[in-house]
Amino acid sequence: MTLQHINIDKLSVSPLNVRKQGAKDCDDLIASIRALGVLQPLLVRALEDGFEVIAGQRRLNACRIIAEDCDIDPLPCLIMTEGDDAAAIEASLAENIERLPMDEVDQYKAFAKLIKEGREPTDIAATFGITERMVSQRLALGRLHPPILNAYRKDELHARDIRILTMASLKQQKEWWALVKDKDAYVPTGQRLKDWLFGGAHIPVANAIFDVEATTLHIVSDLFGTDAYFADSTRFWIHQNDALLKAVETYKEAGWAQVVVLDEGAYFATWDHRKTPKSDGGKVFVTRSHQGEIAFYEGYITNAEAKQRDRAKADPTTKPQSELTKAAQNYVDLHRHAAVRADLLGQSGIALRLIAAHLMAGSSLWRVEADPQKAAKPEIADSLEWNTGQATMEQEREDIAKLLGLDDSSPLANINAEWAPRPCISEMFATLQDLSDADVARVLTFLMADSLSAKSPLIETLGKDMQTDMRQHWTPEPLFFDLVRDKQVLNGMVGEYAGDTVAAENITETAKTQRAILSACLEGTRDPENTEWMPAYMGFPQGTYLGVPCAGEVLEANGEVAQAA
Repeated sequence: MTLQHINIDKLSVSPLNVRKQGAKDCDDLIASIRALGVLQPLLVRALEDGFEVIAGQRRLNACRIIAEDCDIDPLPCLIMTEGDDAAAIEASLAENIERLPMDEVDQYKAFAKLIKEGREPTDIAATFGITERMVSQRLALGRLHPPILNAYRKDELHARDIRILTMASLKQQKEWWALVKDKDAYVPTGQRLKDWLFGGAHIPVANAIFDVEATTLHIVSDLFGTDAYFADSTRFWIHQNDALLKAVETYKEAGWAQVVVLDEGAYFATWDHRKTPKSDGGKVFVTRSHQGEIAFYEGYITNAEAKQRDRAKADPTTKPQSELTKAAQNYVDLHRHAAVRADLLGQSGIALRLIAAHLMAGSSLWRVEADPQKAAKPEIADSLEWNTGQATMEQEREDIAKLLGLDDSSPLANINAEWAPRPCISEMFATLQDLSDADVARVLTFLMADSLSAKSPLIETLGKDMQTDMRQHWTPEPLFFDLVRDKQVLNGMVGEYAGDTVAAENITETAKTQRAILSACLEGTRDPENTEWMPAYMGFPQGTYLGVPCAGEVLEANGEVAQAA
């Protein structure tokens, strides 16, 4: 470079000068130059008919203002060599960053020019003594829709909103700008703008419990903050729920009694729980926030469970709480009862032995009367009409009445009906005298089936012995799903019916959502994975989903429990 004093009329501002805003703000320089002159040379480059100022635009403007009132001496200038645009831009940037702060947009455009000239962000940061993050922040302004960038430069938009918009797609920016231009439209700003961009679910990458790098999920970084976000919250939840399911299985394999996944947004209140070690049946509770944050609380049981344990210790005969509601248990009991009775009709040998057992041990029903089949709700009673076991029993009732020569008008036609008068023993005996042993065995078998208590533990024993298949008598129906309240039980059913993938994706959803999935499989609007599905409660032996034995409505009178054992 060479130093030369150049007349002011030979100087012009170079288009490579990075300062576009604030150059006219030079009042602080005018007084200094009037008193002391230009102390620092301007950085210039030669043109055909003059020189262009690369760095020193504010000093040049100050000198022009002074020249309007009086003559001014030629200005000291350092003349650069030709052909190095990147060096010229760097020189302009270095001077302007050190002095009056440049407009952010000017900095962005200058950095963008350097990138175009082949400079790397790390080189730019090192050259000007600033952070690489600052360089990235300025370059991020280049993602903005031009009208938005111009409005920001005119101070018409808040810097906070501009920084959020750098994370938006061009389409989103255009939609937002259309709202700004529409005087009647609501324009989201601040936190609401972030919610608007991310669909109300701006999920930080830090909340993921899966290996983010192993996925193809798109990440949007907040260059002006400390967080990065998932661009697609729906795909995030697929991975997050899958990882959550694996974590649940890991806890179970480690020996935890139960892992309870709470509803989304639910708060785990430690004061409503008692700290309990894994060795004593402690559970793991899992919370999930709307922003995807998952927390595990190990070694707790609810206060209600703790009180029940205390009562059980004080009274060992206390039964554990069933995982089914009373109505749901009643539903299961009655349908299992109907199926077992129907199968018993074809097992005369078993029926005769049951009669002998009843004669010897007695029974709460050994007046040989029909089980009343009391339903907890009218809907349950109605559902029995669809059970083929129930229909089979009613048909056999009619056939037995005909076998005994009873007509429809006789009260005896309603054998064992709770409201019907008891038949005359001598008349009934005379009728039976005329029947074959096979017919008598058939009558006895029917009477045993009809008088088998729905609340008897023998239902379980008989179902296993006869290998009763509930699929032959009952099919899943929405009423059953409605009666089940436990969300985890429903999710277990979803896994069996709709498949493990569907269950994993919906593990944290509400009971209502779980029922909707089961009903959709039932109605054919969703393809079930297992078309032969039957809930564990309907099996023989009876299964569970949480490992809690089903309580049933067992009559303990007259030794029935002892018989089952």
